[in-house]
Amino acid sequence: MTNAMDLQELEALLCGYWLSDISNFSAYLFEKMHDINWVGFYLDDGSKLRLASFMGKPACLEIAYTRGVCGHAFTKQVTTLVDDVHQFPGHIVCDEKSRSEMVIPFFVENKIVGVLDVDSPSVARFTKDDKILLEKAVQILSQKISENSKLHPDEVFGRI
Repeated sequence: MTNAMDLQELEALLCGYWLSDISNFSAYLFEKMHDINWVGFYLDDGSKLRLASFMGKPACLEIAYTRGVCGHAFTKQVTTLVDDVHQFPGHIVCDEKSRSEMVIPFFVENKIVGVLDVDSPSVARFTKDDKILLEKAVQILSQKISENSKLHPDEVFGRI
């Protein structure tokens, strides 16, 4: 089975407002990607990553930059694919059913602002094609938010 994601369809759901966009983005991926049990964002608050919009079971509220796959992807600023989270040093268990994970850094105007986190109950669920597709999707999200920020410079992070 392949992912049913369409980047043009996803882009049409985005308006450039942080909260609306990360919410729709998470919901769209949760609906269109097969074999995932959690998808959402952790955003940088200046001292740690904080849970933002997501789909799935309740999750960890805060993640230190030095912990887990999300902390690793954020501090290294690189997409991280983990075939078996139980083999990843420092993995944070939010849902015991999650077995593999992909975390993509989220940049706005060349500044890292958080990560997109996607979990699956299957070992080795994520492929290089998934990585390429989701990196493009996050790039579209970043562009929408950046464009809106330029049009509305008084827009405060997280406000509608």
